Amino acid sequence: MRAFPLLLTAALAGCTVGPNFARPQAPAAAGYQTAGETVPPRVAFGDGPEQRWWTAFGSPQLDGLVDQAIAHNRSLAASNATLAASRDEVRAVAGRRLPQVDANARADQQQVNLAAFGFSGNNPLAPGGNPEFNLYTVGGGISYDLDLFGGLRRSVEQSAAEAEAQQRQTEAAHLSIAGQVVNQVLTIAALNAQIATARALLADDQRNVDLTQKRRTGGEGTLVEVLNAQSQYAADRGDLPQLDQQLAEARHLLATLIGTTPDALPPTDIALDRLTLPTTIPVALPSALVHRRPDILQAEAQLHAATAAIGVATARLYPDITLGATLTQGAPAVGDLVKNAFRGYDLFAGLTAPVFHGGTLKAQRAAAMDRARASHASYEQTVLVAFNQVADLLSAMQNDTRSVADQQASVTVAERSRHLSRRSFEVGNSGILQVLETERLYQRASNGLVVARTRQFLNVARLYVATAGGWLPKPVGGSEGVRF
Repeated sequence: MRAFPLLLTAALAGCTVGPNFARPQAPAAAGYQTAGETVPPRVAFGDGPEQRWWTAFGSPQLDGLVDQAIAHNRSLAASNATLAASRDEVRAVAGRRLPQVDANARADQQQVNLAAFGFSGNNPLAPGGNPEFNLYTVGGGISYDLDLFGGLRRSVEQSAAEAEAQQRQTEAAHLSIAGQVVNQVLTIAALNAQIATARALLADDQRNVDLTQKRRTGGEGTLVEVLNAQSQYAADRGDLPQLDQQLAEARHLLATLIGTTPDALPPTDIALDRLTLPTTIPVALPSALVHRRPDILQAEAQLHAATAAIGVATARLYPDITLGATLTQGAPAVGDLVKNAFRGYDLFAGLTAPVFHGGTLKAQRAAAMDRARASHASYEQTVLVAFNQVADLLSAMQNDTRSVADQQASVTVAERSRHLSRRSFEVGNSGILQVLETERLYQRASNGLVVARTRQFLNVARLYVATAGGWLPKPVGGSEGVRF
């Protein structure tokens, strides 16, 4: 009994070996772009976007689809369940630091083989043969690892950091799904616009066919003009099935993202003209981005876990002390189990210390240190990739503005040229080929404008996602899944 105070004192004096984790410092970069690059006029640097960034596009239909995806996407449900499992694992590891208490009970019927001990024949100890008796035992035990060098404490720290990494991965999945839904809706809107342009062109083609046939009937046109107009109509009509197929595939993918079947997908008649481009896009500064973007925070948590693993491996190099006690009641009759005469107990203190393991423990510690260095390099690479994404998108926004303006000017010129060529054909000053050519130019310009505007919307959405889209890091812990 005198040894226990000494052991408790030793426990209190114990240390936690291994390096303590220090959060990496935010980069000193003040911006993302190289010298000479201009900031897009829509961008405002600061803390970054607010939550529910997709509402900036001004579409309640889009908002509802993103909300449905966050609530029902199956990949997010799996990620939330994995996160819950990792938090349960933290509690399981933390429980090892507390005293471990077990209870047991047993009922035995035994027959002693006296012949094995040299007794034979008419034994006075067992006149009727080998004796039989019952034995009932109940008891329990308690043990406690003093964790003198903090191996268990580092294990809990490592497990908690791994759970945080899983939480950040789940947050990144939520952010990614929101971005994918927005991208898919924009793709559908672009396809709707392209289909509308193609159908408007078919209407023009049909008018050309009617006009050439009318001119030929009146003796002013030729069969060649009619055939050219009919050929162009047939060629343009062949584009629609491919566009319809692309639209169907885009809708099916959107249905998967929002967690439903294609037949249950709500209407997606969203048009680019009904979407608004945000007047101002808040972009997080580099110092803020590293503390809010989930993939960077995940890499940081993985570095934390790898650092704690060094302490776990280091603690195995040192001795460990375990305290414990057991209490047992054993009696041949159930009624005797409560009697002091049938009681037994023991108190113990155990010491284990590594003496020779062929260099295994030191090699494990060296491997843990190597993995920590690898995690640190991965963290730095994640930060660099994030900054590169933001820089690319900032440049893209600058160029998208110019591209949309150029395409709009091209549509204006092509539309005027088409109008004049048609009037010229109607009065007999030009042939049908000139009309068809100007219509081709107008179609290409119109589609180019749709593509440019779609790319502009997509790059804005990608910039929101790249700068964490208003995501604020959630506290680590709890039992609920990640939610916006």
